[in-house]
Amino acid sequence: MSNGWDESAEAWIAEIGEAGDWARQHVLDPALLERIARRGYRHALDVGCGEGRMCRVLQARAIQTVGIDPTAALLERARALDPCGDYQSARAEALPFAEAEFDLVLSCLTLVDIADFRQAFREMVRVLEPGGTLLIANLTSFTSTSAKGSVRDADGRFLYFPVDRYLDEFPMWVAWKRIRIQNWHRPLSAYMSELLHHGLKLVYFDEPPPRTGEAEAIANYRRAPWFLVMEWQKPG
Repeated sequence: MSNGWDESAEAWIAEIGEAGDWARQHVLDPALLERIARRGYRHALDVGCGEGRMCRVLQARAIQTVGIDPTAALLERARALDPCGDYQSARAEALPFAEAEFDLVLSCLTLVDIADFRQAFREMVRVLEPGGTLLIANLTSFTSTSAKGSVRDADGRFLYFPVDRYLDEFPMWVAWKRIRIQNWHRPLSAYMSELLHHGLKLVYFDEPPPRTGEAEAIANYRRAPWFLVMEWQKPG
């Protein structure tokens, strides 16, 4: 059964563009790149690279980067924009790489797309070299559990997110701007427990605020932040 990505690829490419959407430009990119700049990474894997935007960002910082994604149209776009880049068709649950091949594994808003995230974590840890970093950006779990979206007043103004079934794990369909994909909700403890099970050490955690952007958009984001960023280190 399709998770919607093949059907939504064209709309996704139009929405993200070269610069990324509002959240990436003002929230995630500054937070992620600040963490990446703290260490001299050499060889990175972008798990769920999509149209390859983050791969190009990393390569511009002299980090040799491989991107994997299961969606053919997104990989085609990535290769068109970066003909010299390394973009491979693969799933996070079965990475086609040797053990300890990368010193940085990036998962940027991809965990919500992966049905078997536990197997994906096993693979990410396997290909990460000792002392390497698993850098994760994900939806906050109170956001992902709000499957019906936000509650708004009669004028369309945001009021709050309804939180329900928080401790369950379940798929849901989300749609915006001609994009319709299946995402997964899990409680934060599901991710944390699995990463701790693999012996990784949490060295950074944040729910980053916008660094830039319009005042009203920043104020709205601060009421119910969408994202978290975690940096985990493999022993060794």
